[in-house]
Amino acid sequence: MKSAVFYGKHDLRIEDHEMPAAGPEDVLIRVKACGVCGTDVHIYEGDPGAAEVTPPTILGHEFSGIVVKTGEAVTSVRPGDRVCVDPNCYCGKCSFCRQGVPHFCKHMIGYGTTVNGGFAEYCSVRESQVYPLGENTSFEQGAMTEPVACCLHGMDLCGIRPGHQVVVIGGGMIGLIMVQLAKLAGAAKVALLEPVKEKRETAEKLGADLCLDPTEQGIQIKKLLREAGFSWIQTVIECVGRPATIEQAIGLADPKAIVMMFGLTRPEESISVKPFLIFQKELELKASYINPCTQQRALDLINSGWLDVSSMVCGVYGLEKLPEILSDPALRAKGKFIISPERQEM
Repeated sequence: MKSAVFYGKHDLRIEDHEMPAAGPEDVLIRVKACGVCGTDVHIYEGDPGAAEVTPPTILGHEFSGIVVKTGEAVTSVRPGDRVCVDPNCYCGKCSFCRQGVPHFCKHMIGYGTTVNGGFAEYCSVRESQVYPLGENTSFEQGAMTEPVACCLHGMDLCGIRPGHQVVVIGGGMIGLIMVQLAKLAGAAKVALLEPVKEKRETAEKLGADLCLDPTEQGIQIKKLLREAGFSWIQTVIECVGRPATIEQAIGLADPKAIVMMFGLTRPEESISVKPFLIFQKELELKASYINPCTQQRALDLINSGWLDVSSMVCGVYGLEKLPEILSDPALRAKGKFIISPERQEM
């Protein structure tokens, strides 16, 4: 089968790979759509993602498809079912799993990280990781369930309540999901800081009350926020993963606010924090790690139509396009890319 195999930093090869086997508790899926994630970019650049990758490995952890075969012990799905996959599979036996924080599982399997994933024509996963799609949910929408699930975990940690005021930094796929989730949580005002005009326009259509270009010369973000009625910013969600924007998030937060550092930085990067400022405003600095037990909630939101995961998608391409997407920041800046392994690029 055709696959995108990661061999090391800047070395991703589109090549034939042996078909995966389906054990007694496994489901073999013909992949129809797999999203290109920021974690894939980090891995391509030689950095660790949420889990350690040992080459050669087929990447891709945001995927959906059609069940083509099931093991003899599988009862919840059957061939022909349209499904998406939670890529993070926990052992259920280690101390973290037994104490209710399974996403820190000592023996976690990560499809697309620790084992082969969805940038291939077929992928075999455990039955426990498979979720049937809604009747009107497309494969492309289904592939976005995993990033929505991650965002839901972050949103849960933010504790946004009806009437709160929220600032989101970064208008990529994750930032645009966060804008919507904040509104669904009851936020009275949501602002987005994003330099790309098209992304700001999309955010406005998705419910953002204010969109600002933080790179505009002479812009005074806090002043403009105040003029727009942001009198008490209770939550700032950083979705870029850069030290400068994390520091900006801390500076924008008002007293008693939660600053969610959601964007994934490179491992060696650090930020400059003034402890007195944290003390003075009694801030809570939080981070969010993957998607513990939020996959079904995410899929329910997508199935219901309450959450738009399509407006930010800028293209669906075959596997041959993946190395270019991972290596070109300017290309990725256009929006979310989805890979369809069956598609043939001309």
